[in-house]
Amino acid sequence: MRNAGNSTLYTSTLYHQKQKQRSCSAAPLSRPPRTRLWTSVLLTCLVVSIVYSAEVTRALRFLPLYASSPSSVRHQPIIGNSPPDYSELRKWESELPQHRPDLPFPEGRSGRYVLFSNSRVNRVGWNNKLNDMLLNTWLAHESNRAYVFHDFIWAKTHYPWPTTADEPDPRTPLNALVSGPSSGGPWAEEDAAPRAVSEAWFDIVCPKHKRKIVNTHDVKPALQSADGKVIFETWRRLLDESPERCIEVIAASPEEDAWPETFDIHFWSGHRSVSLWDRFKSAPVSRLLATSPTVESAIDTNAHLFRAPRSQGPAEDVFQNVLSIHVRRGDFKEACIEHAQQNSTFYNWNLLSFLPDAFEPPSAPARAGLSPGQNTAENEAVFLARCLPSADSITQTVREARDDYLHANHADDHLGYSPRRPRNGPLDVLYIMSNDRTPWLDSLKETLKNDGWKHIVTSRDLRLTSEQQDVSVAVDMDIGRRSAVFIGNGWSSFTSNVIHRRLVDGKKPISIRRW
Repeated sequence: MRNAGNSTLYTSTLYHQKQKQRSCSAAPLSRPPRTRLWTSVLLTCLVVSIVYSAEVTRALRFLPLYASSPSSVRHQPIIGNSPPDYSELRKWESELPQHRPDLPFPEGRSGRYVLFSNSRVNRVGWNNKLNDMLLNTWLAHESNRAYVFHDFIWAKTHYPWPTTADEPDPRTPLNALVSGPSSGGPWAEEDAAPRAVSEAWFDIVCPKHKRKIVNTHDVKPALQSADGKVIFETWRRLLDESPERCIEVIAASPEEDAWPETFDIHFWSGHRSVSLWDRFKSAPVSRLLATSPTVESAIDTNAHLFRAPRSQGPAEDVFQNVLSIHVRRGDFKEACIEHAQQNSTFYNWNLLSFLPDAFEPPSAPARAGLSPGQNTAENEAVFLARCLPSADSITQTVREARDDYLHANHADDHLGYSPRRPRNGPLDVLYIMSNDRTPWLDSLKETLKNDGWKHIVTSRDLRLTSEQQDVSVAVDMDIGRRSAVFIGNGWSSFTSNVIHRRLVDGKKPISIRRW
């Protein structure tokens, strides 16, 4: 068995608070000498200051337990003026125990590695990258190679802070977003597969002249319409049977392939991925996927927001009574229209047949005379009703999902729950995950309040440090994972990845809904 080595758990500082110092005054009954008087005053001030500072620190530490309503912190986020530099986290990544040349095969200087450079060509959102990363990690594991991880590179339009055109594309360390084998975490103790390494370490043990280069144009064309199992096995066999220690997968030219990822957007946007589900759900890359310390700290700090006023004392799980909804707006209207024009199905794990609320794209009338990329007005309306629902439609779906969940006496047979499982608990906290920054969100909240939801929290209400704000999409995802019920958008990669985590955690299909 290999030497696991020692590593220091990375933790981010939640707050940098200045302690207040209370002023003191003294009113002596007699007049001792001035020196003794001032000594006495100073000692008194010092004692009071120490006691007061301790109480302030204690109060700040336990503030989340005593805040009774989101209104106490609403619209008061703790956000820095600039992105965090992540120097501590980057140092931690560089010192991972697998970054040692003397480790035995299949790690160290004689180890087997694979870098998927093709995954960095397109600046897509985090959840599209997460899909590709997890399957690439799985491929590496199944071919007995170490996956090479790297920073997440943002599209500037998605970055939480403003950037200029001449600045390099912003980056976030992978371990700020996610933990587990994909970002260098350990496999199970009995698993001898090599652990993922950073790209910096890959450059040391696999200098460019020692790498076998695999261009996607030599592999992907034959797999253009292949099922997921065929695609996975083709790549696995190539990586496993290649004798070279170091492999780098590079992208074909944009003219040859605009989406050169190993598992590209066309793969995820249809049914081809679904055949991999049963194996993928049970694979260690899924089972060991974990929440990052940065995300965990954000949730711990904001957990008090999700406790309904009726709650007495700290609950074991504040999310057991939470219904979370993913309401994407803004630029998503254009995406919904595009889905309608292409007559698209749901995205990736949204297509799992045992989930409620399936969607079948409507057929166009035989005589519609439509050109490619067009759809009828009637069909577009069908798509928009599910992809960009109105406030009234959202409220109705939330009501139905809550009722269905509360009336479920036993779980879906697909996951093997006992029919004697007790009836589900109450749902009295609603969390709205949304990128909307307009009065529309306030209007939605009013509509939901009028339907009986008295305790509503939104993404705006979270108090976040700069580090936590940088990964706020992962914070929302983890809240969706933990909630008793989650409602999302069937065309969304965010929703698809929340579904993945919930099902791996053992959540019931009835607790996973779509608009």
